[in-house]
Amino acid sequence: MIRSYAYIFAGLTLAAMGPAAAAQNADIDGEPVIDLRLRSEFVDQAGLDETTALTLRGRVGYEIKTSRGWSALVEAEAIGHLNQDFPDTVRNVPGKAVVPDPEAFELNRLQVSWKGDAGNATLGRQRIIFDDARFVGNVGFRQNEQTFDALRIGYAGFEAATLDYVYIDKVHRIFGDDSPAGEFESDSHVVRLGAKTGLGEFAATALLLDFDNAPAASSQTYSMRWSDTWETVAGSFGMTALAARQSDYNGNGPAEDLGFQSYGASLARGNYSGFANLDVLEGSAGQGFATPLATLHAFQGWADVFLNTPATGVRDLSLGLRGKGLEIIENAKPAGWALIYHDFDSDNGAVSYGREFDAVFTLPINAWLTLEAKGAVFDGAAGGPADRTKFWLALDASL
Repeated sequence: MIRSYAYIFAGLTLAAMGPAAAAQNADIDGEPVIDLRLRSEFVDQAGLDETTALTLRGRVGYEIKTSRGWSALVEAEAIGHLNQDFPDTVRNVPGKAVVPDPEAFELNRLQVSWKGDAGNATLGRQRIIFDDARFVGNVGFRQNEQTFDALRIGYAGFEAATLDYVYIDKVHRIFGDDSPAGEFESDSHVVRLGAKTGLGEFAATALLLDFDNAPAASSQTYSMRWSDTWETVAGSFGMTALAARQSDYNGNGPAEDLGFQSYGASLARGNYSGFANLDVLEGSAGQGFATPLATLHAFQGWADVFLNTPATGVRDLSLGLRGKGLEIIENAKPAGWALIYHDFDSDNGAVSYGREFDAVFTLPINAWLTLEAKGAVFDGAAGGPADRTKFWLALDASL
């Protein structure tokens, strides 16, 4: 029901604000949204034929903002295939690895927002990202963005804390409207409380996820995240820690309670930073700890071997090095790069799944055009997930 009201409200607001803009230019500003991405994805997976997908994504929209804090946004998204010989979760091509970027033409965002000195609210189809997208994100790496039909309310009137509440009516997933798995029919709630203290930053999140058409993905999860940084002689030293507990919700979801722990440390000096992380996602009773609304590609390796946590859980130890500040093209932003190593085991460390090497190089060409090369090589252990190599070459234009 909230979805229908959101569309009507957003549409009427856009219609009403358009004529008003001509008469009150001092109070209303408009800005187009244009975002294009051309990408080639290559997959070489053991037991399957090599797969190459060439796709083009475009997002076009318009946003209107008023001086009184109101705004309205409409944005369409289209994904097209420049070759057809790969499976994409909607079309099946036997013997080849799946590249989950199906063709689509759909409404990506349609929202009305208000922002005041202490409060804010957004109603309609919208992008939602909390913290590092570990639990709620937009899956921005895939061509079809994940967005939400939702009501989001925020309050920042506390001295050093923020409070957010989101009611989610529908989740538009990366698989598109033509896929049976393209949407979650939802009656879900997300609450996040963030606080900055003398002991670091804290974020407590509660996710009560109830999906009518995907009951196995339903669950209730409660998490606490902490992070802090210190300036030292060696550089800027940072630490993070996260703990979460997950159980069934309204009779659906995991049969037994599942835990998740994450610990990280980083050291940045000048244009370089190194980091180490340990993620432990538990598995029990045939299920693993799940984050169905997360930007999963960002975690447990870019080869996407562990998008679904194994029934025996996963322990991911990762080490990485990032660099920035490479002056390659005159009058463009500096280039950046990253190298990451992962070692994967079961949650108790008894079973080895394999290891992975990831690398990325990002080259801004000018103020609106960026070239990115990215790769992942997964070397699976005997009897574990299949070996695979993935490589992406993308050209992004944001106008």
